[in-house]
Amino acid sequence: MAEIEINSLVKRFGAFQAVQDVNITVNDGEFVFLLGPSGCGKTTTLRMIAGLEMPSDGRIAIGGRNVTFLRPRHRNVGMVFQDYGLYRHLTVFGNIAYPLEVRRLERAEIARKVEAVARTMQISEVLQRKPDQLSAGQLQRVAIARMLVRDADVFLMDEPMSHLDAQLRGQMRAELRHIQKSVGVTTIFVTHDQLEAMTMADRIIVMKDGEMLQFATPREIFERPATEFVATFVGEPQMNVFDVRVARIEDRLAAVTEDFVIPFDQAWAQANRLDLRVGQTVRLGIRPEHISIGDRAEAAHGLPAELYSFEPTGAENLYVLRCGDVTVTTRSSTTQTAHLAKHEGSRLFAGFDPKWIYLFETGAGRTIAQAAASQTEAEEA
Repeated sequence: MAEIEINSLVKRFGAFQAVQDVNITVNDGEFVFLLGPSGCGKTTTLRMIAGLEMPSDGRIAIGGRNVTFLRPRHRNVGMVFQDYGLYRHLTVFGNIAYPLEVRRLERAEIARKVEAVARTMQISEVLQRKPDQLSAGQLQRVAIARMLVRDADVFLMDEPMSHLDAQLRGQMRAELRHIQKSVGVTTIFVTHDQLEAMTMADRIIVMKDGEMLQFATPREIFERPATEFVATFVGEPQMNVFDVRVARIEDRLAAVTEDFVIPFDQAWAQANRLDLRVGQTVRLGIRPEHISIGDRAEAAHGLPAELYSFEPTGAENLYVLRCGDVTVTTRSSTTQTAHLAKHEGSRLFAGFDPKWIYLFETGAGRTIAQAAASQTEAEEA
C-alpha cells in the first residue's frame, strides 16, 4: 500500500503534447478516477504511472520511492487492461498464477493464493476453464483476480468494464468498490463513463486535451465544477448552458436573453464572490433537476415555454423546453409531473432555482469567480 505523488508530469509524442503538467497526490488506500473523453490523456497518464510509457518531464513517486524511469516490473503495480490481457492458451488458474510463477513462489503458496483470490472473485468453479469458455463478466473477474493476487502496492485499471453490458456493469461497480475498500490498496481507475466515476470514486480527476481541469470529490465536482466542460461532462442529462447578458433591473442584477429575464439571488451572488458588470456577456448553467415546470404562470414558474419533446424514463420524466431561442432540459419525478401535458407544442412555464445557477466565462469556460481570482492574482503579481 502506498501514496502516489505526481509532479509536473508531461508526455510529448513529437510536437503533440498528450499530457500537460499534471500534479496530483493520491492518498494511501484511496480510489481515484481519471475521467474524460477519448484522447484526453487519461490512459497515457495511467501508462506512465505503470511504467509502460516514459514521461517527457516530471516525477512519479510510489510510497515515497522515485519510480519515474523504472521498468514496470520494478514498480510493484497490478494492472487490469481494457481487453483483459489474458493468455488464451492458459487456464483461469494459469492466468491468475502467472505473476506468482514469474516471482518463483513455491507451488503450494501459488495454489493457496490463487484459490483465495478466486473465492473473493467468485470464480472458483471456472479455474480449470480456458478464457474462450468464459462469459464477459467472468473474463473481467479473472483479470481482476490476476491483479489482486500480486499483493501490489498500487492497482491500475484501464476501462476494465467497457465491454460489459449495462446490467453487468451496474453489478460490477458495487463489487469493485467493495473489493477495493476491503483490500485497501491505492487504486487509479481510467474511464470515460461519468456514472462509474461518480458512484465509485473517492476523488475524480477530470481531464481534457491532456490538461487536468479539476481534482475533487464526486460531490464537489457535481456541485462546484471548476469549468463549463466539467459541468457539462458530469451529470446526466447534462447541464443546460446558454449565453446571457448581465443587466440591472430595479436595483437587482439579472441574466437577460432576448426572450426572458432571470434575476440573480443576492445572497447566492455574495456567497459565490461574483463580481459582475452590467453589459457583461457570460454563460449561464443550470442542471435539469434545478428547473421546475408548471402549467400556469406562478412565482416559481415565471418563464413561458413550449414543450419541444417529452421523454419518460420510468421513475422520472424529462421535458425538453423551448424558452424563446433557448432549449433546456428539465428532470423531475413521474409523480411531480403526472398532471402536465406530454405532447409537443404544449404551453408550459419554467422556473430556475436561483441558488443553483452557475456562471462561466465566455470562451475560456472558467467559472466567473475563478476568472476574477486569476485576474486579481495577475494584478498583484
